[in-house]
Amino acid sequence: MYLLTRLKVELYRHLKALSWQGLLLILAAYLLLSWLMLLAAGEHDLSGHNFLYWMVVTASTVGYGDMSPSTQTGRWLTALFIIPAGLSLFAVTIGRVAAFSAHQWRKGIMGLKQLELNQHILVIGWDGKRTPQLLKLLLLEAAHYRKRRLCLCVTDELENPLPGEIDFVRADAYNHDADMDRACIARASSIVIDTPSDDQTLVCALYAWQRNPDAQIIAYFRDETIGELLQHHCPSIECTPSVSVEMMAKATMDPGSTRLHQQLLNASDGMTQFSILYPEQEPPMPLHQLYGPLKAQYSATLLGIQYPGDAHPTLNPALDEQLEPGALLYYMAERRIVAIDWQQLRQQTAR
Repeated sequence: MYLLTRLKVELYRHLKALSWQGLLLILAAYLLLSWLMLLAAGEHDLSGHNFLYWMVVTASTVGYGDMSPSTQTGRWLTALFIIPAGLSLFAVTIGRVAAFSAHQWRKGIMGLKQLELNQHILVIGWDGKRTPQLLKLLLLEAAHYRKRRLCLCVTDELENPLPGEIDFVRADAYNHDADMDRACIARASSIVIDTPSDDQTLVCALYAWQRNPDAQIIAYFRDETIGELLQHHCPSIECTPSVSVEMMAKATMDPGSTRLHQQLLNASDGMTQFSILYPEQEPPMPLHQLYGPLKAQYSATLLGIQYPGDAHPTLNPALDEQLEPGALLYYMAERRIVAIDWQQLRQQTAR
């Protein structure tokens, strides 16, 4: 009995050090050898189509008792080889699978996995007070529009703040190619940059623009002059300054302005500002044909228009202004309008 126990311990120790390929090879050899031995012992019921079923329940010690060796030789083979070796192999295999699954889950939580994302939203940087709210708002927006996945990339020592809801990558630096490739930066459709310092944000924005110039890149700066410098070299990057001072001044002169702007920006609370593109294939149309039908059919109010190449949108445009194809329309509504039937809008105005 001692020899069998010792043999089992040594066998388990060696199996534990095996690679996946070696383990699969030993499993195949064990099954083949067991089948040949049972066949030679005259165990035709066990070596036939029931072989794999019987091996699994025997090696796992479940042992339903519905099948067992019928010959003396078959019983000795089962007792001395099939059960001890199978039990060790079964334990090692289950342990390996469980350890591998736990390791992969842990890598995902710690942000060490290679992700496979495309047309996703990549958030770079972490602020304990601001970023969690940013992620929740982006998740809410993404759920109602284009169903894009969200990925957070940080250099801080932290775990995924929203496991199961967002993807997560932890990098050594925001300009490290190998780390940023794990976040699929070159395939992101939108990149939001908000790091602890403006200098770091500037470097990260330049790197993101170099890796993915076609992406929509938004960078938050505390110092507006750095944002202006970046836009001078990379006009396609949208720099978002802090508007706290302007907000305080506006709230002082027009009470309630803070709550108004918060509601316009928060998709989870009442009326919110959205945008939609006027398709290239549509003909030009005067804005007076859009205001009324947009409100009647979609309960939306037009706020402004921005044409390609314009630095700023035109707010509260005149009714006689012509809407040209390719324009970006900003509007206020309770929820995002996924698609507008432009032809129907024009026909409704013509009646």
